[in-house]
Amino acid sequence: MKISVIVLDSVGVGELPDASKFSANQDHPNGDAGSHTINHVLQSSGVRLPNLERLGLGWIPSVNTGKIADPTGAFGRMLEVSLGKDTSTGHWEFMGVQLEHPFKTFHDGFPPIVMDAFTATIGRGWLCNSVYSGTDVIRDFGTAHLETGKPIVYTSADSVFQIATHVDRVPLEQLYDWCQKARDILQGEFAVARVIARPFKGVHPFDRVNEARKDFSLEPPRTVLDALFEAKLDVIGLGKIPDIYASRGFTKSIHTDNNSDGIAKMLAVMRSSFNGLAFLNLVDFDAKFGHRRDVAGYANALKEFDDALPDLLDAVPEDGALFIVSDHGNDPTWFGTDHTREHAMLLAFKPGKTNINLGERRSFADLGATVAEALKVKWNGVGNSFWQKLN
Repeated sequence: MKISVIVLDSVGVGELPDASKFSANQDHPNGDAGSHTINHVLQSSGVRLPNLERLGLGWIPSVNTGKIADPTGAFGRMLEVSLGKDTSTGHWEFMGVQLEHPFKTFHDGFPPIVMDAFTATIGRGWLCNSVYSGTDVIRDFGTAHLETGKPIVYTSADSVFQIATHVDRVPLEQLYDWCQKARDILQGEFAVARVIARPFKGVHPFDRVNEARKDFSLEPPRTVLDALFEAKLDVIGLGKIPDIYASRGFTKSIHTDNNSDGIAKMLAVMRSSFNGLAFLNLVDFDAKFGHRRDVAGYANALKEFDDALPDLLDAVPEDGALFIVSDHGNDPTWFGTDHTREHAMLLAFKPGKTNINLGERRSFADLGATVAEALKVKWNGVGNSFWQKLN
């Protein structure tokens, strides 16, 4: 059986009940209450998503777009139990890990004990060590980096330690080695969810080389992916998916350069002969448009996916299914440049099963439980499967 999951990274569908408690912007006392990524993008851009609408997008609670009388798919939304609004938190919960405590963040930069250890292990100093946007940090520190060879270290509202270097000054393999060394340091009380390699190129103000980005994640507790792997099923991770789970539980990893490349490679996998799970993250929504508060770019990326959706649906076999979800919000009309605490989109397509209301799922983990049941694999962790609703 072929089960496919596509994560539209950051395409949230409205504030969670506790959204007011989440904000990186002190000037907004209501936190993320009022954020709604997809509504605000569609309202601001005027873009229509007819294929997602036919699948049931307009029937998801709070989503303001066209409601097709008899949608061809199943629809609902998911609540995040874990206390976070980042990639690792959302994806881990998808596959059955609910965090009792959020990943550690460093809004004042990393402490001397961390940075001194990093300096010692890489044999040179560093630049920045503060909260910054990725485009701004290379603009402001890129020239000094070229002159000194010192890596640019920065973080964000997420639990990340990011290292930016110019491809002509520091070879990629050296950057990746520094990231692994940082990953080894950032454990225990200083553990962050991800260490991220952020190469850049060109001349001031410089351009990020997103296709060479690499994430070094904490290793998660046992997930549904481990159960699938142990059952000797195919577990194919595309894009940054394997990185998010520290590459554990996968039988194959496929690099993608951007959304369009990810869609093309996912389509090729879905058309191939495999038995198990194909799992893709489309990161451009978040990395290229959400954080940069680029409404037009975000809208165009949604339209690109919508245009590709008919081919993806055609590739779903009679006994298979495709799930389209999101891991958090990143409302490009919102305050600051941080993620937003929102419900996850949930759309599903199983040939011959139409107009199914999957309701308000009480955890992202319902997705993983559903994947496990669909593939006839025992899963004793959290999550309530909705597979029977699709049969």
